[in-house]
Amino acid sequence: MTNTELNYSTAEPQNSYSVIPDKTIAKVRMHVKFGYHNDDSKGWTNDWATKSERTDAVYLNCEYTIISGKYEGRRVWSIIGLHSEKGDKWAQMGRSFIRTVLESANGIHSNDVTEAANSARTIKSFKELDGIEFIAQIDVSPDQEGNDRNEIRYAITKEHNEYDALMKLNGRFKIGQTKAMPEKDLVEDELPF
Repeated sequence: MTNTELNYSTAEPQNSYSVIPDKTIAKVRMHVKFGYHNDDSKGWTNDWATKSERTDAVYLNCEYTIISGKYEGRRVWSIIGLHSEKGDKWAQMGRSFIRTVLESANGIHSNDVTEAANSARTIKSFKELDGIEFIAQIDVSPDQEGNDRNEIRYAITKEHNEYDALMKLNGRFKIGQTKAMPEKDLVEDELPF
């Protein structure tokens, strides 16, 4: 057995990212992390939902990657409420957010009640949200220690005056792809680091 030292003296110092400014609008790709909580009666299947051990709240644990623009490559973490013992408000906010994400990803106006629009607002599984691309508003709020952190609570739909321009932006990813794609299908591009 050899005793090898790993010397990191020549490595570049780690970048320190400041919080993205409040109300920044950007194109993002959502990744839903497995939480391994299922309830078939509510449609929470295939391990997508997460249940808090502390509060019994159920939510989707999401990571959003900004895929174009000034903050391309940065990540934001937020949860989407599915159930709370305290009442229905949190779950209703989560349902509204998911609806608006689907509208944003599919270029649907929020007041469109056509069959096609209603079909685009319907999913069979939370799996369909994993990899979806949409326009999001990035907010700043305090974390549990009182430090500023970014979160995503609002999706931006076609009614917004910046929607069309932002949806057309292309970073290292293909334009208009609303579902996750295999790595081999990504546009060949230099890595940002």
